[in-house]
Amino acid sequence: MTSLNRSTSRRLKKLTQIPSIWEGDRRPLLSAAETTNSEAKGECILWVDGSQGIVRGMDVISPDAGPEAIVRTLMRAMENPHSPAKPARPQRIVVRDREIQFYLRGVLQDLDIAIDYVPELPLIDELFRSFAEIIDSQTPDLPPQYAQALEDKALAIWQTAPWEFIQEQQILSIEINKWDVGTLYASIMGMLGMEYGILLYRSEDSLKRFRSAVLQDGESPAHLEEAFLKQDCLFLTFEREDDFDDEDEFDDLADTDVSEITPNFGNIHPLEGLRAVLYEEEAQVMFLALESICRFIRDHGSQLYSDEFPSLSHRYRISLPKPKESTKSVAVTISTMPELAAELEEMAEVEGAESELDGVGSTLFHSLRDDLIPEDSFLSLGVISWEMLEYLRESVNYHPVGDIEQVGDGLPVVLIQTSRPKAKTVIENLEAAGGLKAICFNPGTDPFDGDRYDLGLLQTHNGELFLFGEFLDDDPVHIGARKKWNQRCKNTKGYCGLIIAKGLTGAARGNPQLRDMMALFETRSLSPKDLGIGTFQLMPQFETE
Repeated sequence: MTSLNRSTSRRLKKLTQIPSIWEGDRRPLLSAAETTNSEAKGECILWVDGSQGIVRGMDVISPDAGPEAIVRTLMRAMENPHSPAKPARPQRIVVRDREIQFYLRGVLQDLDIAIDYVPELPLIDELFRSFAEIIDSQTPDLPPQYAQALEDKALAIWQTAPWEFIQEQQILSIEINKWDVGTLYASIMGMLGMEYGILLYRSEDSLKRFRSAVLQDGESPAHLEEAFLKQDCLFLTFEREDDFDDEDEFDDLADTDVSEITPNFGNIHPLEGLRAVLYEEEAQVMFLALESICRFIRDHGSQLYSDEFPSLSHRYRISLPKPKESTKSVAVTISTMPELAAELEEMAEVEGAESELDGVGSTLFHSLRDDLIPEDSFLSLGVISWEMLEYLRESVNYHPVGDIEQVGDGLPVVLIQTSRPKAKTVIENLEAAGGLKAICFNPGTDPFDGDRYDLGLLQTHNGELFLFGEFLDDDPVHIGARKKWNQRCKNTKGYCGLIIAKGLTGAARGNPQLRDMMALFETRSLSPKDLGIGTFQLMPQFETE
């Protein structure tokens, strides 16, 4: 048995010993309707001064914690008690568990405290009854009869990954006509790689108002948050089970296995704000919407993969899990809305053009992808000599752009270094997209923390934009590299290059040799204005606590 250090015992004996009896116990945190099986629950340790009727110490612990935990809480109850109690040592302790009694007698034998067994602890019994009532009165995040079905359907959405081929402005209408809900307007989040989920707007007007507000006030965190809370929608978002609160980890969310994903459900309304709880009718509506989306993608996935957003519609009869007798199934019609998608895209283009005149761009719906460059790649801005350029033109996978006047110290290049298999995939994907058309650096902002970024972009000949790097605007290393890049591109009249190299994990990491370079794409360095884009906004995440 672990005993107290002698110095600790001497310190505790210096506390004033008061003529009081303390109750102590350790019990599972359960609702009144639950059994005593506490395997999946936490446990609570309480120390109560029975003479004064006050709680001196309380801890919530894992059921696996050893008997030492009750001593740790007792020591805090003596030395650092909850207000209004003062530091003190009791004359007597009573417990209702024989094992706890014998354990405490052994540990506290030098403190002149009597430790006795009693069959009942009236104060602690009353406190735990109150805890159980509080637990029973709490509204669950999802109605129990729909919780498992909704979670299963959400994970089916994750595995389907509709954001890989449906953009946020490509809205799906879901006609339900039940529980005072007519048609929902589903916006799929995730193609920009920032937040994954589905927004189910209760009206087309609410959807348009939010998009317009974001486009107009995208630079203002306060206005953006206000617009966010004025939405009228149900939502489903995804996060990892172990949330490390790390931006780099979030970037990798799309590659996370379904077993590590947790779905979050909730509601946003201008008068309610954000609520991370769904009530019964909302849960029914959410289930119907998710099931209809799953079926629609199953039946029309190949058509949705096309470049144009097609006009499609399908009617399904969907059975509810554990339905009431009056409503066992509901007819749901889900349709694409290509005209609305075109309207939203035009809205973004118009607002972006107007903002550009004011020096503030905003392109919400531009298809910015981050799935070309592997996340763990090494990248740098640099220059290769004209001699090395000639060598690479003859020895690697070479994609010319035209005659480049050899002015200055060499050709400015972006170097991407990764593993050999991943490098081959990057090269193949660039070739499949028609080759590299331009390299661009474009401003980006995070509207909540105010951080500004310099986003490195690659534009392919098929018009797609790929993110290759995010650099803080005030990073002195990046500022210096960008100045050199701009000057070198000015010398070459805009000509530059992209080098794809292998050797990420070897001795050549960060300094690839000629033998490590696998491809050279010659291209042009263009401004955001040349590409017709503005400032990219990092959209707010849905936090459900």
